[in-house]
Amino acid sequence: MSDLKPLFDNNRRWVAERLLDDPDYFKRLSELQAPKYLWIGCSDSRVPANQIIGLRPGEVFVHRNIANLVVHTDMNALSVIQYAVEYLKIEHIIVCGHYGCGGVKAAYENKELGLLDNWLRNIKDVYHAYNEELDAIPDPKAKMNRLCELNVVEQVSNVCHTTFVQNAWTKGQQLSVHGIIYDIHNGLLQDLSIRVKDAAQIENIYQMMPKKKTA
Repeated sequence: MSDLKPLFDNNRRWVAERLLDDPDYFKRLSELQAPKYLWIGCSDSRVPANQIIGLRPGEVFVHRNIANLVVHTDMNALSVIQYAVEYLKIEHIIVCGHYGCGGVKAAYENKELGLLDNWLRNIKDVYHAYNEELDAIPDPKAKMNRLCELNVVEQVSNVCHTTFVQNAWTKGQQLSVHGIIYDIHNGLLQDLSIRVKDAAQIENIYQMMPKKKTA
């Protein structure tokens, strides 16, 4: 317990500050979770979702992993997306990458890291898909930054390929998927101008046909 004492002290100060501003803060928070946003971001400790976008607890549903990946075999990420879309009825899914991402850098460097190599292979696939564009960038930093952006592009596509998202669109649910990136050097978010709001915007091979109703 002694090792965590600073954290408990911080927690108590935080609670006191919230109650000073709003005595009913925790009562109201405990009764309702109705976020409009699902944030899919990197586990990097420098990229905290709520603080970056200035939202309070209860206003954004968050999933984070190394290099903000959405992998079609990752039951954790898929469960979060399904819950957010089908039960919370969120309106926006935001995939947020960041420049200087250690996961992207590790994937590019080809160093053996153990189990992590299997996860990072998804980023290697992104590089492979855009190798001509990336190999034409002479500056290593600029190349890494572009790979971070392209990784977001691909993860947005992966979100849109899920049955949960496409079923929501089929039902007429208001839902958009966005791609943005965070610059850890200045704290600013950059819009990558990616917004997908219906299945018509994704490749035909990934579009799901609605299930036929049985009698």
